[in-house]
Amino acid sequence: MGSFYQNGIVANLHDFSYGSSSENNYKKLENELVHFSKDNPMELILPSLFSEINGSALPNIVNEINKTKFLNHVVVGLDKSNSQESKTAFKFFDQLKIPFSILWNDGPRLMELDEELKEKGLAPREFGKGRNVWYCIGMTLARGEAESVALHDCDILTYEKSLLAKLFYPVANPFFNFQFCKGYYPRVADGKMNGRVSRLLVFPLLLAMEKTIGKSEYLDFMKSFRYPLAGEFSFRKNLLPELRIPSDWGLEIGVLSEMQRNHSSNRICQVDLAQKYDHKHQDLSENDDNSGLSRMSIDITKALIRKLATQGNIFSLETFRSIKATYYRTALDMIDIYRSDAKMNGLSFDSHTEEKTVELFALNIMKAGETFFENPMETPFIPTWNRVVSAIPDFLDRFKSSVELDNAELRK
Repeated sequence: MGSFYQNGIVANLHDFSYGSSSENNYKKLENELVHFSKDNPMELILPSLFSEINGSALPNIVNEINKTKFLNHVVVGLDKSNSQESKTAFKFFDQLKIPFSILWNDGPRLMELDEELKEKGLAPREFGKGRNVWYCIGMTLARGEAESVALHDCDILTYEKSLLAKLFYPVANPFFNFQFCKGYYPRVADGKMNGRVSRLLVFPLLLAMEKTIGKSEYLDFMKSFRYPLAGEFSFRKNLLPELRIPSDWGLEIGVLSEMQRNHSSNRICQVDLAQKYDHKHQDLSENDDNSGLSRMSIDITKALIRKLATQGNIFSLETFRSIKATYYRTALDMIDIYRSDAKMNGLSFDSHTEEKTVELFALNIMKAGETFFENPMETPFIPTWNRVVSAIPDFLDRFKSSVELDNAELRK
């Protein structure tokens, strides 16, 4: 009965279609989405780096998006591009058959607005995906047309049009009660297991925290997600003005934490998006805490600690030592399980590399704890858009105008 798995906390929406039935089911979903889109416009957010335009994934993503019939608009957040590169990016995205807006985040107009926010303490503290997504959400709110909004990364190597339909459907269908949807999928590709941070950090860390500080609704909620670090979400528009976006690499964990804080679990679901999934893999970065999976593991751990602290849990250095020790033992036990699972499925498995990764993550749990102690008043979230509008009432209108002016110039 594994195919029907439900744990009672958030709904699991499965994909029971295979082969030809999969295409038939997609056509059915697409026809319904086209119908829904007449009264429920759907907008897609694509946070992108300029470098991804020349990558292996994004050209296919654009091609697959062009096959869909239900999207009303695409908002592209373009990071790390100069003037000439932004024009190249516009020409690339001009292949879209769907209306689109590009946020040239490094351009003078948007940087000037960013400086205005900084003066009032409202700007994102650092560049990265969180900042990009936050400004894209701002553009969606400024446009004021979308009823349902989805976002996904631009490095999905196995992207198919059905992924987008399944991501939108739970929040776009007016007969469903879901306000938020999270994607999941198997993380197996090229004959090996991927998803190292979820497998070797998040799952054993949640178990270790539960053993150390006790059961909580939050930990139960987080454990219910099949792939908590998936970068694919969809929302109904009413969630966006009050959504707090983390400014570091804890975006996915931070968004889930916001959903648990603000919304009933029966309004939240997760959906099986693909039978295969692969994307660009981050380096482990053993000797650099500011990049790769090492940075990610620290930021994710800090996000979990902060959330539990806001719920009244008290942390000491002894607590972190206990969490680290419990995590390490739990993660090693999981490696044994993964080894067996890999063997059963004919996958390669490198126990040495897996254990080295766990050792790094264990060290980073302590680093995250020490950072929490050194700066307990740190505000990790970018302010909500409601707060920005409260402080600067005309900001979104000027933001939208700036984006439109940039796009008019890039189009020339």
